[in-house]
Amino acid sequence: MIILGLTGSIGMGKSTTAKMFADFGVPVNDADATVHELYRGVAVPLIGEAFPEAIRDGVVDRTRLAQSVLGNGEAMRKLEAIVHPLVREAEAEFVRLQESRGAPLIVLDIPLLFEAGGADRVDRIVVVTASPEVQRERVLKRPGMTEQKFEAIRAKQMPDAEKRARADFVIDTGQGMEPARQAVAAIIGELTGHRPA
Repeated sequence: MIILGLTGSIGMGKSTTAKMFADFGVPVNDADATVHELYRGVAVPLIGEAFPEAIRDGVVDRTRLAQSVLGNGEAMRKLEAIVHPLVREAEAEFVRLQESRGAPLIVLDIPLLFEAGGADRVDRIVVVTASPEVQRERVLKRPGMTEQKFEAIRAKQMPDAEKRARADFVIDTGQGMEPARQAVAAIIGELTGHRPA
C-alpha cells in the first residue's frame, strides 16, 4: 500500500484536491477533520486544563482557542503537545484499517506535513499550490479572516516554493478545477497502474 501525503499552504486548494482523490475512490484521512472531532471529544478535558477559556458548552471553541495561541509560541507548543499525539493515533488507526482492507493507495491530508515532521510517515508527497494572488484572494474571503490573521498563519507555514521543491508531485489549483482533477487522476494512475477516467 502506498501512503501519499497531501499538503499545501492555506488557501492553496488542498481540501478541494483531497475531495478529488476521495471522489476517485482513494481513502483519505483528513487531519483537520480529526482535530474537529477531537475538539468535540477526547481532547476537550485536556485542552480545558491548559486553556480553560477555550471551552464553551462542553466543546473546544476554535475561535477562543485561536485567540489564546496565535502569536504566542509557548501556548502554541503546549496546544500541539496535546493535539499532535491524538491526531497521530487516529491517523495510525486509519492506516491499519485501510491496509487490512487491501487499499493500494491512501491519502493522508496533513496541512503541516513538513512543518510538523510528517514527511517520514508517507511514501510520496503531493503539494497543492496556487499563485500568491489566488491564495490571498481565497483566504481573505473566509469568514472572520483578516490580513493580520492570514499573515500570522503564513508565518507559521513553510514557504510554498520550498514545499514544491520537496514534493514528488505538484498540483496547481490556480489553473481551474478540471486541470487539477486531471492531475489527481494522473497521480493515481502513476502510483497504482490504473488511471481513473
